[in-house]
Amino acid sequence: MATVITPDTGHDTHPTPPSGSSGARKGEGADGGGRARRFGLPVATALVMGNIIGGGIFLLPASVAPYGTISLVAFAVLTAGALALALVFGRLAERHPRTGGPYVYAREAFGDFAGFLSAWSYWITAWVSNAALAVAAVGYLDVLLPLHGSVPATIAAALLVQWLPALANLAGTRYVGAVQVVATVLKFVPLLLVAVGGLFFFDADNLGPFQGSDSGAFGAVSASAAILLFSYLGVESAAVSAGEVRDPRRNVGRATVLGTLGAAALYLLGTVAVFGTVAHDRLVDSSAPFSDAVDAMFGGTWGGTAVACMAVVSVVGALNGWTLLSAQTPYAAARDGLFPRAFTRRRRGVPTFGVLVTVVLASLLTVYNYTAGSDGVFETLVLVTTFTATVPYLLSTAAQIYFLLSGRRDRVRGSRLVRDGVLSALAFGFSLWLVAGSGYAAVYQGVLFLFAGVLVYAWMSARRDRGVHEDREPRDAA
Repeated sequence: MATVITPDTGHDTHPTPPSGSSGARKGEGADGGGRARRFGLPVATALVMGNIIGGGIFLLPASVAPYGTISLVAFAVLTAGALALALVFGRLAERHPRTGGPYVYAREAFGDFAGFLSAWSYWITAWVSNAALAVAAVGYLDVLLPLHGSVPATIAAALLVQWLPALANLAGTRYVGAVQVVATVLKFVPLLLVAVGGLFFFDADNLGPFQGSDSGAFGAVSASAAILLFSYLGVESAAVSAGEVRDPRRNVGRATVLGTLGAAALYLLGTVAVFGTVAHDRLVDSSAPFSDAVDAMFGGTWGGTAVACMAVVSVVGALNGWTLLSAQTPYAAARDGLFPRAFTRRRRGVPTFGVLVTVVLASLLTVYNYTAGSDGVFETLVLVTTFTATVPYLLSTAAQIYFLLSGRRDRVRGSRLVRDGVLSALAFGFSLWLVAGSGYAAVYQGVLFLFAGVLVYAWMSARRDRGVHEDREPRDAA
């Protein structure tokens, strides 16, 4: 088995490593085990695709149908922006092939506070998204199991969907990779069947109007894009887990681009196939658009059960990857003294404490969602995750622009400098558009989440500085 390379603890402006981290040598895990199986390109690509494509794809066609086929333009814009982000993350991973992704890039460029904001914001995105995915899975489980609206049974099913991937993570990266590959294969085969097979049953009369709203073309594109934003989160997956990827300088960028392209192709093909097989008036009110598409293609009512199985597998696979990512960023920040030291605990390549904290927080949020009985509150929190995800995106693209302009780490010249600069500017603009698409309420609540993190940063900084001061006192007294 290959050796896990843990993130470095030093920093240009803070050469003294945090207490407890200086003893970890390169090639050793923080848990002292030091050896774990690492991901290759196929598993890293599956991680990106599995995290981007969760349960949302099974609802997207109906969600954007009211805006008309102009929503396909939003798909194209989002895909272009996601690819720009993917390429930027690939370049950044070449510079800093370490676990933590956006956190590492922001801290290297702008210091501890920017790095903490990136890690804190990304962590919020991860565990709230996990709760959202679990709730989405329960809707499809209700087709397969006799839940019948029972609140206790529904909560139990949602918690089961979250804890099974968490247990796979706690077993080690070897099992995370195995679950990710199996889940990706199992969900892509049937989804491709619908996406490609639906083209043979395509009927242009089902498409409906090109623009289905009165908000104008730009407004319709922006409104439909706001719905689609959550479904494109995850392009940074391989970069966040760079420390667990074999040959990260080469494989992270490739996995990011390949995973994003694969997810985008399946999104577009699936949406077009459903648009062309289900009548527009029916699609607007559909709660299971892929089931309706299968029924229209092959007849019968077996489509609902088949699609429910696909959705559950898809969500479990996404939760498997997101659970790992939700622990990796606080792990990297904790190694630098910006998160509590408990987050550095690892077992078989997985930050176990981070996994447990994440799944507990997501579980509590899930229970709250069902007991409060307010879907609006939870939907707002999902939109908050779209905003909180853009904070590390903005900081990462800004870090790349800083590295290019300052010449740090390498000397990029000529056409590559221009190409990387244009990509970074496009990715930064795309990230700003994501903030605008989140809506005022989501941005407002997201900022409150960030400000809560400032208090945590103040606490951690005070503890670290106090420790440094106490270490110096005996020497000064002598």
